[in-house]
Amino acid sequence: VQLQASGGGLVQPGGSLRLSCAASGSIFSINAMGWYRQAPGKQRELVALMTSGGSTNYADSAKGRFTISRDNAKYTVYLQMNSLKPEDTAVYYCRLMGAGMDYWGKGTEVTVSS
Repeated sequence: VQLQASGGGLVQPGGSLRLSCAASGSIFSINAMGWYRQAPGKQRELVALMTSGGSTNYADSAKGRFTISRDNAKYTVYLQMNSLKPEDTAVYYCRLMGAGMDYWGKGTEVTVSS
């Protein structure tokens, strides 16, 4: 299974970005897909998660600003990020969890700076 994340970049404070993560390979059952991030000098943390049933879980820092969504037919999960702040600067990783599997993408860098 491969996870290809895209959509990162440089954005000014208050701006928006949309991250995408497409899964490919031998995918039999997905329990959840989500986004995590790791800022320099900090531990990787959950940003948003969506289960196969559609339930979502957001970090407090993401609530009200970020929205996770998915396209089941394309095995793709998205993260719409609005009202970005400098503290959102990090490498964002997507994660796929399924029956007996746990995969991470390589990450896409998001920099929020004026």
